[in-house]
Amino acid sequence: MADVVDPATRSRMMAGIRSRNTKPEILIRSLLHRQGFRFRLHVRNLPGKPDMVFPRYRAVVFVHGCFWHGHDCHLFKWPGTRPDFWREKIGRNQDNDYRTRTALIAAGWRVGIVWECAIRGAGKDLGEVTRRLANWLHSDVPFMEERG
Repeated sequence: MADVVDPATRSRMMAGIRSRNTKPEILIRSLLHRQGFRFRLHVRNLPGKPDMVFPRYRAVVFVHGCFWHGHDCHLFKWPGTRPDFWREKIGRNQDNDYRTRTALIAAGWRVGIVWECAIRGAGKDLGEVTRRLANWLHSDVPFMEERG
């Protein structure tokens, strides 16, 4: 199946996709900040440059987009164009996620992942997501995942 736009337009569109400060990430940051949590953003010297780092709790939080990280949910669908490229790209992202999570846990950090599907869409209870995140931050559980 051919792409519906020319390569230059597609390149410009893809270049506009951000890897940090995305809408889901800003939403989670805002909700946690309102709850009194303080954190650092995109710390470069930690594996994977976590979206939020909570040094006080020795915890990090990643806010993953369901498409880019190949989440098995209703928001993820394999593209019809260039399937080999996308399987390799998303597979590489998933491998990087696993290595990052393993390295952080080995270094004594607790890792939380919030998937885009957990906060996007009608009827999502953002207060409940925030409450579960806050409870996890106050606990000593090494890993948590918030799914939609």
